[in-house]
Amino acid sequence: MAYSNLSTGPTSISVEAFVVTKDSAILTQVPQIGQSLSRRTARELIAEKLMALIATNMLRPGDELPGERELANVLHVSRETVRGAIQSLAARGIIEVSQGSRSRVADVDLSHLTVTIASPNAIDSYDLEAVHAARLHLELKIVGDAADHIDEETLRKLDNLLEAQKTAGDDPMRFLICDREFHVGIYRACGNPLLADFVTDLYTYMMEHRRYVMALPGATATSYADHVAIVAALKARDREAVVAAFRRHLERIYETTRDLLRKQGQTNGRRLRN
Repeated sequence: MAYSNLSTGPTSISVEAFVVTKDSAILTQVPQIGQSLSRRTARELIAEKLMALIATNMLRPGDELPGERELANVLHVSRETVRGAIQSLAARGIIEVSQGSRSRVADVDLSHLTVTIASPNAIDSYDLEAVHAARLHLELKIVGDAADHIDEETLRKLDNLLEAQKTAGDDPMRFLICDREFHVGIYRACGNPLLADFVTDLYTYMMEHRRYVMALPGATATSYADHVAIVAALKARDREAVVAAFRRHLERIYETTRDLLRKQGQTNGRRLRN
């Protein structure tokens, strides 16, 4: 398997399907967009999605994975599929499985892997202001298009993810797994898988720092409230309301990330501009 061609965005059809088409783009082969799309089993798709979570530091070495039932619910697959994916990653030394305890992320570094188009290392090399400007420029257009094109199945999945976020509570790791599925599900609904891949990469920016932010008191509740407003606007097919709700959400992400970086003094000539 060529790890350099990973893509992990969700799709509007069930990931249990065994054929990946160009338009569904569960795992498109980048950079050969639309070319040489190979067959993937559901287990392989979920294994690659879990590797993307590790590559972006959403899951860190030593983290316990959520239970099979919870992962199956968030990723819209069966528990058997999740179990098979974890077993395949355990065979590669990426996940540690112990009898009688939760599976854990092994001491591995996957940040060099390409998630959709670029690796997390490449995205993190840009400063915060550049990434924020890019997200505003691209993401607001994309979510506006999603308001025009989103289908009922995707809306049902977003509702399900809102419930999963509620269940995750103040656990930043569990919340962010749901958060990623939520964001990428909306990106995919825009109808342009290439643009969706671009903004998925931007979403992964400095995810390790986002985990710190989401661990702050009230952070998950605030993000959840933003998501509720976004889904309400999507259900109304109100493009302006969707864009406005997403703009507030992106500004909040920018401000909380900026504040954390300033607190930590991590300017490094690229992460923050004075």
